[in-house]
Formats: sequence, C-alpha cells, structure tokens
Amino acid sequence: MTPQHDPILELFRSTGAYLQGHFRLTSGLHSAEYLQCALVLQHPAAAEKLGRLLAERLRALAGGPIELVASPALGGVIVGHEAARALGTRFLFTERDAATGKMIFRRGFQVTPGETAVVVEDVITTGGSTQDVIGALNDAGAKVAAAGSIIDRSGGHAAVGVPRVALVTLEISAHRPEECPLCAKGLPLVKPGSRPT
Repeated sequence: MTPQHDPILELFRSTGAYLQGHFRLTSGLHSAEYLQCALVLQHPAAAEKLGRLLAERLRALAGGPIELVASPALGGVIVGHEAARALGTRFLFTERDAATGKMIFRRGFQVTPGETAVVVEDVITTGGSTQDVIGALNDAGAKVAAAGSIIDRSGGHAAVGVPRVALVTLEISAHRPEECPLCAKGLPLVKPGSRPT
C-alpha cells in the first residue's frame, strides 16, 4: 500500500530516490523497491524540511524536553543533524565497530547519564539499526524517549522498544534471500545502501 500523492513521496520521486528493481537492503532482506534517501538529502532545503517535520513529530511524541539526537551512520546522519537543529539540541552518531559488529560512539562523542535522547533514521525496514543506536544510548546511561524516520517501509510493524514515528509509512514487501521471488526469477541483485554486504 503506497500513498500515490504524498508530498514526501513526490519529493523522493522527483529526485530519482524512489527506485525499482531487485535490491539487497541493509537488513539483508531483498525487495523490489528501494528508497535512496541520500538522493533527497543531497538538497539542503529538502534535508532541512524533512528534519524539521520529523523534529515536530518527535517533540510531540517525547512529551518533554529532548537533550540529544542520535543516528546511525551513515544513513541517519544528515536527517538526524537537521532534526537536532530544529529541536535546538546537539547531535551524535554511532558507527558500527568492525570487530564486534556493535554500534558505538566514537570521535570523542560523550553521552551524559540521564540525558533524554531520541533516535533518528532515514528508512526503517526491520528497525535493527535504530535498536542498535538505542542500545548504545542505553549503555551510556541515556533515557531514550522516542525514535523516528523519514520512511517506515515495514507498514508500521517494526518495533524498536520505544514509541516511534515516521513521516511516511509504506507497506513494501521484503523477503529473506532464500524466499525471494526476484532471486527465483534470476534478476540481478543490487546493494545500494551504505553498509557493505
């Protein structure tokens, strides 16, 4: 179920960011549709608008002051930064540790125990990256009030352990590789995301 005339989806279409084919998602699942947020977020006015809209929804959902916005690198960095700007707070991002596979804070980023944080992501499919950032914040002693994304391609089903919002919620099929009908047809697989296979 895809809203045909949603202004945010129109922004994705007009920038060539709504792709169709056979894609391997960051989650490892396969899909016939891919939303390449970087093609939208390369435009500062669009990034500012999406960050501001997400900040408004997160502010309402959090129900109190937000002291910190955190995102997973690389996909959530631009929109997370713009949401933090709109909220008037600071912004941190996590990176995946090559040795452990865990999301961690590097570059001198520090979380003060007790800080209220929100997590911002570009696209949610399973919620795994958002959960990883929530885990890093919890490990540092933060209180995670909410999470948000530009796009939720799970149809609203992805659970991340905190209240969550999205600017657009879509029901887009995603399949495990062994059950993928596109693989069964022999269609070439493309990995457009930021994380290596």
